[in-house]
Amino acid sequence: MTSHPIVHIEIPTSDLKEVSQFYAEVFGWQIDDTSMEGYPMFAAEGGPGGGFVQLADLGHTAGKPLLFIGTEDIEASLEAVEAHGGKTLTPRTAIPKVGWWAVFADSCGNTLALYTRDENAA
Repeated sequence: MTSHPIVHIEIPTSDLKEVSQFYAEVFGWQIDDTSMEGYPMFAAEGGPGGGFVQLADLGHTAGKPLLFIGTEDIEASLEAVEAHGGKTLTPRTAIPKVGWWAVFADSCGNTLALYTRDENAA
């Protein structure tokens, strides 16, 4: 069976600068606010990294970080989600020059995301 690790976390906020500073100072996370405009990314030692997103961005709500599960085939993973009582919320969507993502609800109503990296984007 293919591995499906948690590969990315998005933390929603109304203030990107404040939240970046908070996590850098409290936990020592490395913040990169230069790679994608309006999307500061963080690196947390020993775990997956992620990004800070504006609350106004699609599907983000205060208090509900979004976990991304790595997959080699988003379509196949979404089919498995639906076959086991889950629901596709956002179908496979391109992230230009990065990869693809999709959002689903599991059988208990939890919202999570899938991610596949574009091997040609590097």
